[in-house]
Amino acid sequence: MNRRKFMETSAAFSAGILGGPLMSEKGEAAPLPSPPPLPFHDERSKLKITGVRMVRPRPKKPLPPYEPAPGSWSTGGALVANPMSIYPKYKAQRDSFMANDLGPEAVEITTDKGIKGIGFGGPGCSFVIERHLTKLLLGEDPFNVEELWDIMWRSTLYYGRKGLVVHAISAVDMALWDIIGIASGMPVYALLGGETKPRIPAYCTGNDVDQHIEFGFKRLKLAVPYGPADGRDGMKKNVELIKRTREHLGPDGDIMLDCWMALTEDYTIEFAEMAAPYRIYWMEECLQPDDYDGFGRLRARIKSTRMATGEHEYTRYGFRLLLEHHAADIWQPDITMCGGPSELRHIGALAAAYDIPVIPHGGWLHGAAHYILATTNSPWCEMFLPPPGGPPEVYQQFEEENNITRGPEGIYMRPPDRPGFGWELVVE
Repeated sequence: MNRRKFMETSAAFSAGILGGPLMSEKGEAAPLPSPPPLPFHDERSKLKITGVRMVRPRPKKPLPPYEPAPGSWSTGGALVANPMSIYPKYKAQRDSFMANDLGPEAVEITTDKGIKGIGFGGPGCSFVIERHLTKLLLGEDPFNVEELWDIMWRSTLYYGRKGLVVHAISAVDMALWDIIGIASGMPVYALLGGETKPRIPAYCTGNDVDQHIEFGFKRLKLAVPYGPADGRDGMKKNVELIKRTREHLGPDGDIMLDCWMALTEDYTIEFAEMAAPYRIYWMEECLQPDDYDGFGRLRARIKSTRMATGEHEYTRYGFRLLLEHHAADIWQPDITMCGGPSELRHIGALAAAYDIPVIPHGGWLHGAAHYILATTNSPWCEMFLPPPGGPPEVYQQFEEENNITRGPEGIYMRPPDRPGFGWELVVE
């Protein structure tokens, strides 16, 4: 590629020109806002895809093994409200009902010049990639990322549109962006338009509150332990967790609540009222994802906090429904499930046109931090800390891998500057 031409186009790209409103003056549906053209759109890479295979990558430098501190939330044994909490035998742990293994969730795409890319998708993606998408990819130029996304989307409409099919498209799309970055010698955030901030403010998810505050986080997201099946006693316990967190965090930090599709409208309204004295920044995914009307009613009714959702939403079309129902103040697409980096650009363009912040779910883990760094209306990155109880080198390595710094907003991170997504993985 012509690097100078790329950088000139990329600078223009990062400014962005978004489309108009969803409805025209005549009340007709208007085209969805689109992101600016990709700066490498007209480049011929002279690469061809020669291989697609599902893999289980592992870190080149895994964290040292250790036994987490007894009782720590991060070990996965803690109670967390979820859609299955109404059934006692599934209540205790998500692992009791979640699929143990729907196949690998990472794909490696190989080109004829030896350049390889890795992408991560959601549960069940391997079946669709192996049985269908591979035949659409072999022999194609990986730089034609928008065309390939559209081909995968259109070819799966009759059995897809959501769920594991879009998980599969997400993984492939991410691997293509990884190839483009490696071939261009640039990190993905540069391909997306460059930096809009020198570092990304981060928040930490989980209920190991003492550890997270001691580490330096000033923004914490709590996983709500109890739901409607636990009645008012459970709600009081939820509020007590929030109260303790606020007392420890102090008056200036931010507290968010992850409700993971577990609540009802009435429960959410009462819960928000009880939690209001502790200044909650947002309540996340209170209802099941398809209840757009319910989310809209909650947002209209609850004024003490913001409504956030989108972790289990798919493509620009699903997020358009959130917009049409005035359902959320903050959108949280997951790059491994919403359609990959290409579709995240479209979701972000739609959000930016209406001043809706985009804070991707699990942003630090599978490359979404590149999008956050390159996007003006994407202000924060979600993180998880390794469980408490480990030796100092565990947390030192975590800091190094995520470029952790500290400042007025607590913890900051930024993605690697290596080409592509900068993965440091072993694939066998």
